[in-house]
Amino acid sequence: MVTFSQSIIQKTVNFVQATLTEAEAGHDWWHTYRVWQNTLQIAQQEKVDELVVELAALLHDIADAKFHGGDEEIGPRTAQQFLESQQIDKSVVEHVTNIVRHISFKGGNFEQGFHSPELAVVQDADRLDALGAIGIARTFHYGGFRNRLLYDPDVPPNLSMSKEEYKSSKSPTINHFYEKLLLLKDRMNTETGKQLAEERHRFMEHFLAQFYREWNSEG
Repeated sequence: MVTFSQSIIQKTVNFVQATLTEAEAGHDWWHTYRVWQNTLQIAQQEKVDELVVELAALLHDIADAKFHGGDEEIGPRTAQQFLESQQIDKSVVEHVTNIVRHISFKGGNFEQGFHSPELAVVQDADRLDALGAIGIARTFHYGGFRNRLLYDPDVPPNLSMSKEEYKSSKSPTINHFYEKLLLLKDRMNTETGKQLAEERHRFMEHFLAQFYREWNSEG
């Protein structure tokens, strides 16, 4: 017998798959699927509301602001409207919507204004997908999508960007490693997230070392 929660999860999966059919490959259904699976793995070690973390993982990128003119409320609004159509408890709708609103990395100087154990788990799951081999692939795909340079030795990473500067940055793709990806390991919320991030972080460091050797014709 299918439970209410299982039914809601399946309806959410169907909604997300349909909504993200034409999405950029780094923020498509498969990104969402990986974050969902990461969430389930991390949640096993945390005391969290399982329905909230699953719904938040599935809806976290339902309408990413950077693909919608910078509108930071379109994602939370889309998630809320969908959940309200499913007769889900109001407190669950509110919690999931808040996670969607606050999950994203918004630059080095941005302070998050909402906290919960559920947000911690889903945020770690999302950040894991920005690390390692998948993270590298997503980063270069998005850089190509935005027609950015791979690398420019004369354009150093900006490690003191404001939220607005981070959002509008057009710097080379390699700079993104220093402006976001390499910072994530030390910003994981959960012990499980920290452990899972270690190997992926090292893989990126090895990649960058090899990249510079090849760029300078040393290897």
